Amino acid sequence: MSYEPILAEFWQKVKESIQSGTFAKLTLAKTIGDTEIKNIYVRLVINEDDTTYGVSLTARYKTEEIESFHTLDEAFIVLTPYIKNPFLTALLFTTVADITFKVNKKNVGSIVEQAPTFKNASPVMLEMIEKGIV
Repeated sequence: MSYEPILAEFWQKVKESIQSGTFAKLTLAKTIGDTEIKNIYVRLVINEDDTTYGVSLTARYKTEEIESFHTLDEAFIVLTPYIKNPFLTALLFTTVADITFKVNKKNVGSIVEQAPTFKNASPVMLEMIEKGIV
């Protein structure tokens, strides 16, 4: 069994957290070995038209950070190749639960939910709710 169906289920939880207004942040972490890239942070951004949103992907490397902007669906396409190459874990922080996607050495994915780390959604999430974007 491959991890892809579980990853798709995890991404659905990311979308649901945004739609329900509970999204705080998303991080790809735990690399395999010593890699140039250390982690990728996913944060919400409100687009210039003030009626739609996207995400900012900040890739942290040993010597630099690179930020790019995408729609939520584009972000999934951009982030997917980083799973298992080199990241083994994706952590979704919401106000309801911390949801962790993990891939083991046998290529099997799993989702674990724990008590939430954050009591409040991200400031951009709160602004999106205020403006009626979600």
